[in-house]
Amino acid sequence: MSEVAVAGVRTAWRGRLGTEAHPAGMKLDARRALQLVLAAIWLLDAVLQYQSFMFSKGFSRMLAGTASGNPSVIARPITWDAALVGHHLVPVNTAFATIQLLLGLGIAFRPTVRLALAASAAWALGVWWFGEGLGGVLSGAASPASGAPGAVILYALLTVLLWPAGRATPAPFTAARAVGARVARALWLVLWLSLAYFALTPANRAPQALNGIIAGMESGEPGWLAALDRGAASLVAGQGLAASIVLAAAFAVIAVGVCLPRPAARATLVLAIVVAAAVWVFGEAFGSILTGGGTDPNSGPLLALLALTYWPVRTTAAVLPPVTAEGRAAR
Repeated sequence: MSEVAVAGVRTAWRGRLGTEAHPAGMKLDARRALQLVLAAIWLLDAVLQYQSFMFSKGFSRMLAGTASGNPSVIARPITWDAALVGHHLVPVNTAFATIQLLLGLGIAFRPTVRLALAASAAWALGVWWFGEGLGGVLSGAASPASGAPGAVILYALLTVLLWPAGRATPAPFTAARAVGARVARALWLVLWLSLAYFALTPANRAPQALNGIIAGMESGEPGWLAALDRGAASLVAGQGLAASIVLAAAFAVIAVGVCLPRPAARATLVLAIVVAAAVWVFGEAFGSILTGGGTDPNSGPLLALLALTYWPVRTTAAVLPPVTAEGRAAR
């Protein structure tokens, strides 16, 4: 095979993987970059699912615990699923981890990105029910500081917003390319206003509510992170009402941010990323991935990734090449 043919084959495969070289001055496609970040998170989930803890009875007990507080119609299937996992730990958990591995690889591999995104949405909805108990949104105890409305439902939302479909009109941000700006903004409003609502529920307004969430993450964490949790918990001790009001206000500001002019939208998206990082560190302790018992990084990184899909971009009309004399003659 000639060197030219070999180079052509290599370029084609790099294109399929989304790693092809770009001409100087040509920007990488933002949506594809965000898809690859989502793929990396799925791969991280697969690695976490292969941990030894997931092959123990502790994993099935963790699943069963998500049924608590839910209506029986939601709780009974969760209990059944946890029992099934407990009786067949090795094959079932291996299947769980392998599915997530294939989802990550499928999104990263350009020819299968649509199939993998569709499968990831279906898988995420199933895990949201059977693995997270719908994020506790029906139990009255859901807290945005600990991952409500459930990290995995954000995977499904990102799948919709990063779907590889173009639109006839220029999109003001990446998320609008698949569903349109109005629908994308509506989804953003629903998510962040729901977080504001959960922050103000009675369970989260209790004096020690936020303190208990942060202090509860200390167990099993490395010493430095446990010390950080203790310090943060002491700062909000007895301040549950004030903390819930501050969080709700921040979530409400973030919710309306994407409807504002570009400079203000950027500022509120930065606020969204900062709030997501704070929740991830203090409320979620990095999703407990440092304890050996975390199944995913929780909602913090996903909220930050979601904010990036709404980052305003310049929309310019396509520039046509100049018409040469030969072109005019051909016309």
